[in-house]
Amino acid sequence: MITLQAEPRQVGAKLHKMRQEGKIPAVYYGRLEASTPILVSKVEFEKVFKQTGESSVINLTTPTGAHDALVHDLDRDPVTGIIRHIDFYVIEKGKKVSVHVPIEFVGVSGAIKDLGGVLVKVLHEVEIEAEASKLPHHIEVDISSLVDFESQILAGDLKLPAGVTLITGPEEVIVLANEAKEEVIEEVPMDISQIELSEKKGKKEEEGVEGEEPKAKTE
Repeated sequence: MITLQAEPRQVGAKLHKMRQEGKIPAVYYGRLEASTPILVSKVEFEKVFKQTGESSVINLTTPTGAHDALVHDLDRDPVTGIIRHIDFYVIEKGKKVSVHVPIEFVGVSGAIKDLGGVLVKVLHEVEIEAEASKLPHHIEVDISSLVDFESQILAGDLKLPAGVTLITGPEEVIVLANEAKEEVIEEVPMDISQIELSEKKGKKEEEGVEGEEPKAKTE
């Protein structure tokens, strides 16, 4: 299990200054844990989060003890995308938790490689339930079973690790192969009669201007 060090944070402290010092304000809480403000290193958290995401357990180590926790929520700056605050949810030991786990597609599909089809990824994550220690970081989906345009992989077809239960409906489509469709550009037929009519009209108007007699001056 990956460890992340945390330090106490005083409520009311200037958060902007903490962020300038390379810290991220955070809080951890759980069913049996009161909400506790903390600080974590921005650099260290980003390293940990790349490995765990929101579906793997982190050993959150504080001066008062260690806690098994999940990243429950991230608050990012809407412009820069920089993380401004983190919520950690503390997991009770021996209790199962439900999380959304990302899907990782592997293998080669015959419908794509040999038939020139298009891979359609319907779901990018599935919901599962398991004890904290058994939560997988991702679920692999082998697309080699997609051999034609009738093939599809359902959530119920997934091979889950021992101790992991699927929460997503088993009939939900994960991925399928579609036949590639050529783009057809419809040509609108040109109405030649309208063009000829316009040309004749324009010609008559020009002739009328050229043939017009100059008006005599009147005193």
